[in-house]
Amino acid sequence: MAKLKKSFFCRNCGYESTKWVGRCPACGEWNTFVEEVVTKEPTHPAHRSGRSDNRPIPVREIEHQNFTRIDLGNGEVNRVLGGGLVPGSIILLGGEPGIGKSTLSLQLALKATDLKTLYVSGEESPHQIKMRAERIGISNDSCLVYSETNLENILTQISQQTPDLVIIDSIQTIHTDTIDSSPGSVSQIRECAALLQKYAKQNRTSIVIIGHITKDGIIAGPKILEHIVDVVLQFEGDNNNVYRILRSIKNRFGATFEIGVFEMKYEGLIEVSNPSEILLSHYDEPLNGIAVGAAVDGARSYLIETQALVSTAAYGTPQRSATGFDSRRLNMLLAVLEKRVGLKMYQKDVFLNFAGGFKINDTGLDAGIIAAILSSYFDRPLDPKCCYAGEVGLSGEIRPATRSEQRISEAARLGFHRIVVSGYLRKTLPNPPKGIEIVYINKLDELARILFRSAES
Repeated sequence: MAKLKKSFFCRNCGYESTKWVGRCPACGEWNTFVEEVVTKEPTHPAHRSGRSDNRPIPVREIEHQNFTRIDLGNGEVNRVLGGGLVPGSIILLGGEPGIGKSTLSLQLALKATDLKTLYVSGEESPHQIKMRAERIGISNDSCLVYSETNLENILTQISQQTPDLVIIDSIQTIHTDTIDSSPGSVSQIRECAALLQKYAKQNRTSIVIIGHITKDGIIAGPKILEHIVDVVLQFEGDNNNVYRILRSIKNRFGATFEIGVFEMKYEGLIEVSNPSEILLSHYDEPLNGIAVGAAVDGARSYLIETQALVSTAAYGTPQRSATGFDSRRLNMLLAVLEKRVGLKMYQKDVFLNFAGGFKINDTGLDAGIIAAILSSYFDRPLDPKCCYAGEVGLSGEIRPATRSEQRISEAARLGFHRIVVSGYLRKTLPNPPKGIEIVYINKLDELARILFRSAES
C-alpha cells in the first residue's frame, strides 16, 4: 500500500518542509507555505541497489548530434527561439490572463503545416477551440485537439499519436494520479513538468507548456518549474493596447536578448516585422512635448515616440507619473535637470508616456525623454526629423548608448535627417551612415541649445 505523507511546500520556490514556517529558508518569502498530501510509493529493493548501464564518459567521447531547427511558420517566434524550434525541447510560455497565450499557441499549431501537432486543453472544450481556430484560419489538417487534465491519459495519447509538437494549456490544470493533491498545487506542477520533460527528452517530442502568472507578474508555481524547462518565454502587453511583446527569459539553445512584436487583431496575432512604423505617429503640425528616441531591445533596434507633459503643480507636492518607464529613473532625470540645468522641476507636474503602450528599460532613451520634457517645459515643438540616443549620468554628462551604430542606422533607414548622440562616440563611429547628420553633445546643458536650434532650422 502507498504511504500517505503530508508536507508543506513554498508556493514561490517549491521548498519542502515537514512543518509550517513563516519565512521560507530558501527564497526568503513570507507566508508562502501550504500543506499538501504527498503519496510515496514503496521502493523495490532491486531499485535501491543503484545498478545502471549508464556510466560517466569523457567529453571528447560524446557523440555530436546535428539537429535541424523546426520552422514554426511564425518569423517572430522563430526569432525569439533562436532560429526555430529544437526537437525534444520543452518550452514554458507565461503571461497575464487574456494577453494571447492560447491564441499564439493555437496559431503555432495551425500554421506549422509540416508538423503533426497535438493541442491538449484542460481549460476549454473542443468546441471553444474550434471557434478560435475558425477565427484564426485553419491551415493545418494534422492538428489534433484533445481535452483532458489527467497526465497519464495525455501521455498515452501522445505515445499513440506520435506528434511532432505538443501544446499543454495549461500546466496548472494538469494532474497526475501518483500525487494526492489538487491540480495547480506545488507538488502537482513539479511532478507533471518533470514527467513531461522526461518524455520530451526520450522521444524527441517538442512540448510547449502554457503557465499562469501571479499578481506580481512571475510565473505561478514553484521556481523549479522554470529550471526544468529548456526555454521560458514571457508574453507582455497591456490588454488596453493591441501590441504584444514576446520576450525570452531563459533559452538553453540560443540567446535571451531577442524579442518578438505582435499586433492583436480579430484574426489573431499578426507579426510586426518593423516596430518603428507602428511606434511613430504622424502629425499635420509639430506638437510640443514629443520627441523620438532611438531604442534597442535585445538585438532589435527601433524608434519610439516619447510623450511628456510638464505643467505647474496645483498642490504642494508635484505629481510624477510614467507609463512604460521606471518612475524612479524619471525622478532621477528630473533631479539632474534641476541640479545641472537649473530648471525648477520641484514646481512642476511631469507625466511621461511611450507610444503603443510599450514598457522599456533602455537607458539609451534618456536623451529622448529629456528632450520631450524640455519641449513641454518651454512649450516649443522639436524638429520631427530629429531623434535622440544617449544615457544621462548624474553629473549631467551624456554617455554613449549601447549599440549606438544600430540606432543610427535605424534612424537613417527611416528617413531622419539628424540624430543627437554622445560626444564620446566621435572616434568610435568610423563609417557613419550617409544621409543623416550626427550631432555630438557631451553635457546636458548643450541639449537645450541643440533642440531649439534644430527646430528653428
